[in-house]
Amino acid sequence: MHHPVTPDGRYFVVRGRLWRCADPALPEDRRRELVGELMRARAEVGRALRDGDREAERRARAKVQEAKVALGERGPVWWTDGAPDYNRRLARNTPYRDWFDALGCQGKAFIAR
Repeated sequence: MHHPVTPDGRYFVVRGRLWRCADPALPEDRRRELVGELMRARAEVGRALRDGDREAERRARAKVQEAKVALGERGPVWWTDGAPDYNRRLARNTPYRDWFDALGCQGKAFIAR
């Protein structure tokens, strides 16, 4: 499924919520490496949850956070114009509201229920 991306390329939308995109300035090979680390860490979270191992879960979640920060999806923003971060906020509660509303039926598939 392809999710809409804001015109400035900073966020994609899932069920009406903005999620920060990876830093587009990352070299493609580094981005691929970080995505691989992220996927391995998410798999570790799943194993830890299935095993009921809280310490392993804590370590795995820390790896997820580390990868997301390195990708630019969390932590300090990667843009330099001073614009605030709207990560994880509903699009309708941000300056992207008009853009999101203009998606029409395409956007409706992504509105939070």
